[in-house]
Amino acid sequence: MSEDPEEWARLSLPDQFQHKNWKARKAGYETATKEFKTAQPSDPVVREFILESSLWKGAVADSNVAAQQEALNAYNAFLDAAAAEGARKTRSVTIQGVVEKGLMGRPAAKASALETLLLLVELDKADPVIEELLPFLSHKQPKIIAATLSAVTSVYHAYGCKIVEPKPVIKLLPKVFGHADKNVRAEAQNLTVEFYRWLREAMKPLFWGELKDVQQKDLEKLFEPVKAEPQPKQERLLRSQQAAKEQAEAADDPDEGDVGGEGDEEAGEIDLEPEFEAVDVFAKVPKDLNERLASTKWKDRKDVLDEVFTAVNVPAMQDGHFDDIIRGCAKSMKDANIAVVAVAANCVECIAKGLRKSFTKYRGTILGPMLERFKEKKATVTDAIGAACDAVFAATGFAEVSADVLEQLKSKNPQVKEHTAKFLIRSLKSTREAPTLEQTKEFAEGGKKLITESVATLRDAGAEILGVLWKIMGDRNMLNHLEGLDEIRKTKIKEFSDAAEVRAKWKPKAAAPPPKAAAPAAAGRKPAPGTKKPAAKKAPTPRSSTPPAAAEDAPLQPRPTSRPGVKAPAGLRPPGGLKAPGSGLQRPGTGLKPPTGTSSPKRQLAPLEDISAATKPLGAGGRGLAGRPLAKPSTAPSSPPRHEPPTTSSSALTTLERQELTTLHTELDLLRSQTSDLRQDKLRLTSQIAELQNQNAQLIEDHTRDVLQIKAKETQLVRARSDAENSEERGNSLGREVERLKREMGRLGRVHLQQGSVGGGIDINGNGFGEGNGGMPPRPGFGGVSRSYAAPSPRGYDMSGFNGHGHGHGHGHGHGLGAGAASAEGEEGKENIPESPGAAAAAGFGGYGSPERNGDADAMPPPRTKPSQQQTQSQSHFALNHNRPMSNGSSGRAGTPLSLSHDDGGEGGGGDAATRSTSGGSGSAKPASVDRSQSQSQSEGVESWRRAAEVTQNLKARIEMMKARQNIGRGQ
Repeated sequence: MSEDPEEWARLSLPDQFQHKNWKARKAGYETATKEFKTAQPSDPVVREFILESSLWKGAVADSNVAAQQEALNAYNAFLDAAAAEGARKTRSVTIQGVVEKGLMGRPAAKASALETLLLLVELDKADPVIEELLPFLSHKQPKIIAATLSAVTSVYHAYGCKIVEPKPVIKLLPKVFGHADKNVRAEAQNLTVEFYRWLREAMKPLFWGELKDVQQKDLEKLFEPVKAEPQPKQERLLRSQQAAKEQAEAADDPDEGDVGGEGDEEAGEIDLEPEFEAVDVFAKVPKDLNERLASTKWKDRKDVLDEVFTAVNVPAMQDGHFDDIIRGCAKSMKDANIAVVAVAANCVECIAKGLRKSFTKYRGTILGPMLERFKEKKATVTDAIGAACDAVFAATGFAEVSADVLEQLKSKNPQVKEHTAKFLIRSLKSTREAPTLEQTKEFAEGGKKLITESVATLRDAGAEILGVLWKIMGDRNMLNHLEGLDEIRKTKIKEFSDAAEVRAKWKPKAAAPPPKAAAPAAAGRKPAPGTKKPAAKKAPTPRSSTPPAAAEDAPLQPRPTSRPGVKAPAGLRPPGGLKAPGSGLQRPGTGLKPPTGTSSPKRQLAPLEDISAATKPLGAGGRGLAGRPLAKPSTAPSSPPRHEPPTTSSSALTTLERQELTTLHTELDLLRSQTSDLRQDKLRLTSQIAELQNQNAQLIEDHTRDVLQIKAKETQLVRARSDAENSEERGNSLGREVERLKREMGRLGRVHLQQGSVGGGIDINGNGFGEGNGGMPPRPGFGGVSRSYAAPSPRGYDMSGFNGHGHGHGHGHGHGLGAGAASAEGEEGKENIPESPGAAAAAGFGGYGSPERNGDADAMPPPRTKPSQQQTQSQSHFALNHNRPMSNGSSGRAGTPLSLSHDDGGEGGGGDAATRSTSGGSGSAKPASVDRSQSQSQSEGVESWRRAAEVTQNLKARIEMMKARQNIGRGQ
């Protein structure tokens, strides 16, 4: 072929598209672009390329880069001209070339290729385009995969997830995230972030679990800036949306004109539930659910609810009999353990999400107890209950939950009111159906009551309820509810309204078309055959015309009434009681449609004769029976002409029926009010029953706690009594031990005294008595044997005279010894304990005390002066007569022994050497060393007795202390 451009220009466009020279092809692409920009869909050039769609397959994949760029521009111009038909015919053959050549080409070609894909979506729909693009995500070349992901991201960014179905692409995300090329993974992250802009958390169940932990963390970091962004809006409209918008603008309807904005608001949520297969969960639900829920141990109740949660935690479940599970969860809402309450709320949430619309029949059982449990202050519990309530609302709607919500908004617990108000706010924001006008009024009244609360959080909640309602319902429906509020509160409500993001918008229902004028006219023409009946009334006898009139009036007598707003009359009213047409009937109620011509002719014939018969009497006589003529019944035919305009009868019928409808509406309103009152009474009684049940449970709990406390006190009392008895027994045993020790001490004292009397007696010899008796001869001995006498001195007698001395100072010290012995029984068992060392020395002889303590059994008292004869005789008499132990008057034990030795041999006979040595001479002095040793031994004895006395005293003090403790224990 020639390379002359003029020859190329003479070729047809299909020939130029298939030319071997790239310049010829490029020129043909440029020419086609110019023609397509001014062409219409019906032009031959457009139709030719629609039918020859294979031409575009080679054009968009042209091997020459410059020609390919012009081919993409020509294809875009062709799509603009051919519209939806051109896109449907050519997209199956062009998308591959656009992706493999266009998206991988120069920047200009890449932009044209992306515009091609967007146009294909805009002209028809997105699903076929996405289906053509998905195979390229498994391409061998990573560059093509990355370019395809970028193009798909642009499509979703322009049209949103409501226009372009996201589920097929989301399912492939784990595969591209696992690709070895980093550019592919980067483009996959960009696409996931774009999905998150539109879907938020709703997309995660489809693919999130298949990603690695590192990838999840990286995506969470990328999601953080997106969370603060507002809900995205559709940036590019489809051709169908553009046409609808133009029509709305032409009709000046702003509600219909906001096509893209409203579509964007609804694009944030995608219904993913149909993708899950319903599961039968009853096989995993415990069979002994009710028995374990009735257990007294909270651990058992929580464990069985955990098993139920594991069974029902599925995306979708088959419908079945969940009554026992729901009742068990409702009962668990009143459990004292918050862990049980939280698990029960999680179970309800899973069941509501799994059953969806089938959960409606269980709403009345569970929603009320959950709202009442909002009184719990633990955040984990209130969050779990709030999520369960949201799931219940998603499965039902405002019609089902409004009664429970309004009841809890009147609760006395501010915690319940606050969380219930928050639940209502979340429901208003998430609903896709706007509430009705009646529901709006009820919610607005509840919000206005919350505004007047003293708690700031309740006031804010009430203002937010009104603000969200304002955003949904608009000014026309909400301004009348805001009347009476001050400007500050209105400003606050307006702020909440502006900041609220809602998915529903109230739209007025299309008004019924006005009734055509032909219908009433037809209704008026139907009674025309009845005009023959008045002719029959013209009989010779006028009475013959009356019965037919009465017969025709009978069927309608119970229906008409002259007093609107009153119930239907119980009895029959004569036809004369009807008002004449135009005689001052009340204006019919608003909103009632005029009657159509569908009424039966028989029902319309009777009122015609009624009115014609009653026209003149009503005008002349008035109302009721008093207005009817009694004398001349034949005057009825002579009333106004028979050929009355049909419009008069039609209007009269309309008026009567409207009166009856007004009465019926009044009765209906009354019944509705009564039903509402009964419903309120039922709710109030139900709440009272629940409150009484709670009080009963609290009383049972208090009684159980009191019984346990009483049992604990009884146990303590038994233990105290046992301890007191043990202490008493030990005190008695210690008392007996003390008595035994006393007896043992007495026995040991007697043994020591006896030992002292044997070795420590005083030798009474003749020499000594000779000096003491003033030269009298001594008493004869008994066989030359020296005898000893144990002469106790309990009263401290002066025994110094027995040694032949007559000192009288011994009385003072001896008295002190006796006093100590006499008070031995009263002073803690200190028997025979000398009070001072001088008391032992005052005895006047060395035999006092034990011989071991004195050190010398034969030691003599210190030198004394020569006694008088009288003293010597008295002492001698004492020594002879007191040869046995004397009682000291306290414990019956012998006092300090006194050993007296007597020798019959005068001065030099009978006694031992020591006695003879100490008894010779009058007034011989005792050595000083003997006095010191005797004094030292006496002091050591006193200390030993004192220590024993202290030990005894300590024992008695412990006994008294134990007795005092026993008395205190008995007093408790």
